[in-house]
This record gives sequence, C-alpha cells and structure tokens, in this order.
Amino acid sequence: MNSAYLYNVVDEINDDLKQINPLVLAAFCVSSTYLACQLWNMHRDDIGIRRRVKNYVFNFVKSIPMVRKQIDTQLKEVKDELVKSLVYKDGPNEFITKLPEQGINPDELINLARVYDRMEGPRYLEGRVSGAVFSDESNTDEMAVYQEVFRRFAWSNPLWPKLFPGVRKMESEVIRICCNLMNGDEESCGTMSTGGTMSIMLACLAHRNRALKRGVQFPEMVIPSTCHAAFTKAAEVFRIKAVKIPVDPQTYKVDLKKMRSAISSRTCMLVGSAPNFPYGTVDDIAAIGEIGVKYDIPVHVDACLGGFLLSFLETDYQWDFRVPGVTSISADTHKYGLTPKGSSVVLYKNASYLHNQYFCDPDWQGGIYASSTLEGSRAGVNIALCWASLLFQGQDNYRRYAEDIVATTKKIREGISAIPGLKMLGSEDVCIVSWTCDQGLDIHRFHTEMSRRNWQLSGLQFPSAVHIMVTMNHTKEGVAERLISDCKEAVDFIRNSPPSDSDRKSEAAIYGMSQSIPDRSIVNEFAAAYLDATYSMIKRSS
Repeated sequence: MNSAYLYNVVDEINDDLKQINPLVLAAFCVSSTYLACQLWNMHRDDIGIRRRVKNYVFNFVKSIPMVRKQIDTQLKEVKDELVKSLVYKDGPNEFITKLPEQGINPDELINLARVYDRMEGPRYLEGRVSGAVFSDESNTDEMAVYQEVFRRFAWSNPLWPKLFPGVRKMESEVIRICCNLMNGDEESCGTMSTGGTMSIMLACLAHRNRALKRGVQFPEMVIPSTCHAAFTKAAEVFRIKAVKIPVDPQTYKVDLKKMRSAISSRTCMLVGSAPNFPYGTVDDIAAIGEIGVKYDIPVHVDACLGGFLLSFLETDYQWDFRVPGVTSISADTHKYGLTPKGSSVVLYKNASYLHNQYFCDPDWQGGIYASSTLEGSRAGVNIALCWASLLFQGQDNYRRYAEDIVATTKKIREGISAIPGLKMLGSEDVCIVSWTCDQGLDIHRFHTEMSRRNWQLSGLQFPSAVHIMVTMNHTKEGVAERLISDCKEAVDFIRNSPPSDSDRKSEAAIYGMSQSIPDRSIVNEFAAAYLDATYSMIKRSS
C-alpha cells in the first residue's frame, strides 16, 4: 500500500468528518473512550465481563415463571431434607425463644446444658469424623488447666493492653513461639486470629494493601484451584481478583508453568498450600518462592493444616520461612496445635508486611483508633487457652502426635488403595487421605453408605470424591482398621444392590447433583438453604 493511497483515505475521512457537528463529534469521542475504559476495567476487575454476561443470562432464565417455579420446588425439597437431617437430633425439648422472666438457677442450667451436650454424643472421640476436633479430650490434667485459665481470663480483651497486660504478653509469646517453629528470624512477626479463614483473610488484606500503596488499582492474587475457600472469600470481601491455577492431574500440586504465566503487573500475592485441604498434597513452595523473588511478589503459604505437623517431622518438604520468597504463613493452633477452638496465627517475614494488615483511623472523633486485626475487641480467653495449650504440650508431645498421625494416614491410605473400586487421589502422607470410585461405582452412594455406618467423611467436587482428615482420634487402636473394613463393606454392598429412593434423596446425592448445575448461583441458593437450616426451629407436635 503506497503513501498516496493513504493520504487519499485520510482526506476522505476528513471530508466526511467536516459534515459532522464538532460538538457531536467531541461527545462521541468522549463517550466512546469512557465506554471502552469501563469495559476494559470490567474485564480486568475481580468479576470480569464474561462472568457478568453469564450471570445476566442465567438471571434472565431464572426470572421466567415456569423455570422459577421449578427451581423453588427443588429448593423446598432440598431444604426440607436438610432441616430434617440437622434438626432431628435436637431432642424432644421445646426451643427456647424468649428470655425467662427470672434467671435459671445454676443447677438447672447445668443440667440443661448436659441435655444439649448429649443430643448427638461425641462421635468424633470414636474417630468416626473427618477433622473437626483434633484432640482426644482424654487428658484430665489438660482440661483442669483450661478450666482455671478460662476462670481467670474469661472477660479479658487485648484491645485494652494496659488493662490486661497478661493477655498481651501471652499473645506476644504465642507469636514468637510460632515464628521460631516455622524458622522465622528475629524480624519475623504476626498476630493471632480466631481461625484459619481469618488468618488467610488477614494475609490477603496485607498483600492487597501493599499493592494499593504501590499504585495497583485492581490487585490480583494467583492461587491454586485447591487452595482453601477462604482465599475466595477474601477476594470477594477485599475486591481482589482471584486467578485460579489448576493442579497437575497426577500430583495434585499447582501447575507452576501456568502459575508463572498468570502473573501480571497487578499480581499482589502468590499462594501455595502445605498441604491443601482436598487432597493433602504439598505444593512446591520452594519453586513458588523462586517465582516470587524473581517478580518481587509476596508468597503466602497456607499451612493451616500442616504448620503443627511439618514443624515436628523430619521430611524433605520446604515450606516455611527458610524458603526465599516466603513472606507470610497461616497456621492453625486450634487444629494440629491441639488448642481449644478459636485460635490461629498469621505470620510475616518482617514488620513491613505486617503493617499493611494494621488499621488506623487517625481522625475518628472517638480518638485515634488502631487495631492489628479486623476485629476491635477480641476474646482474650482464646489467646490464654492457646498459650496454655502450647506450653502444656511441648515439643515432645507434638513430635509424638505428628508421627502417630502420619503413620495412621499411611495405614489408611494403604488399606483403602487395596480395595477394588476405590481410586486414590494424591499421594502425600501428611494428614489427609482422599479417594474416589471407579469401575462404575457411584462415589455419592458410597458416601451415603459410609454415613449409614456412622462415618462422617468430607465430600469433594471436581472431581467428586471423599476424604478423611486424620486426627488424634483416628490414631486410637482399631479405628483405622474399622474404617478400611467399612469401606470394603460399603463397596461390596453397592455392587450387589440397586440404589433406593433414600439414596437418591441423601445429602451426598444432593451434593453430587449440585456439581452438574451450570448456573452456580443456584448452588448458592442450595447453600443458603443449608445455612438457613442450621438456624431452624421445628415445633414439636404434642
């Protein structure tokens, strides 16, 4: 194409534009530029154009009366089944809905508490529940310590450090103990939180704020598809775009090449799990750390499960602050740290990262307001119980517990992998055994049959599977063998009998059905029905 032709084209365009009112032309340029910028920002933000369009289409379809009626019918059936499965264990007593005119006397109130305590029974102490409770509650000396600590610190609040200096000191000591366990140097630091979800959210908040201070308008975090749902929650709450990277179908570890290719100028953090919740596999943290160092991106290690196991095992795993590039770690003291529920830690390489977690309102009329976590007031008793538990256990007990849990995990893995019809997912032996069905067997029916045998396994999706998170309660004599035997019995039963109507309406079947629904907002409605059911009160017929 010669230059003369181009000049002719330009002249023709100019002649055409002269026919347009300059104000109209200027308005068109401004509006089109604005529209293009808005579309680009929608494409790059935490929701994206594709998801917006898909949501619009699904919402339109659901608004059609016939479709909405069918959905509502299905939701009612699901909710009724969920309420029945949750509330039938509540016993024959009426629900308390109003404050009594006069306070209940202590003896009567304690007896009532015992009734509530006996509704289900501590089946987790029999080793029949995946995760949930990590201590066996059998040590009377330990329980006596907790009772005394609770009595002394029940009303303490670290928001007032001068009023409660003991709790302030306890939290500082818990953080330093955990930093040392995870091989932080003298600059490492952190805070306690109420659980793993909160620790993860605080780390996401800190790294997002670091990115915002550097001029990034729409921060993104690159996370494995297997990382905890708390990262997705943090993405929604803090408006971070979550870029999910699939895992290798053989190792179930995050695909490093795809993680590297997903990095952009907006990436505020990289994430690896040690181990992840679905399959119990430990991502290649050392390699993720190298990527973080190369691109100057913070690397967060979710060690909520493994922090108090890997720290006491002699393994080849590289996962803690010794890995270059690792800038933050979340670890749950109330899981394998064996402390009472309500405590976790989020740790940072140094204070420059931690300070991005802090909040300060210097202009509040109530005075300068600053807090280290999202909460203002915090339960000092949770800190005190965590502190007491760590000191009570000591390195010797943690080391022994970690070894027992790993040995039991291996035993369960070997036993289940030998059952024809069951297929293992992942190969790690830290604390989780994950498997699915093959040879034409239905994993959701298997899950139901295990529930009927009083096992509460965790259901997984994409692919459909189940897992068991091994705790101290599973290390008791005969528990692993009983689990393996019941798995084999469930498989044999499924092979030799057709499914019943109750199988099709079971919780596991409903869970499996939800995975096939393309409109995930309907799954959100199912989830809302479940959460509503947890607050249900059923009137008993006389």
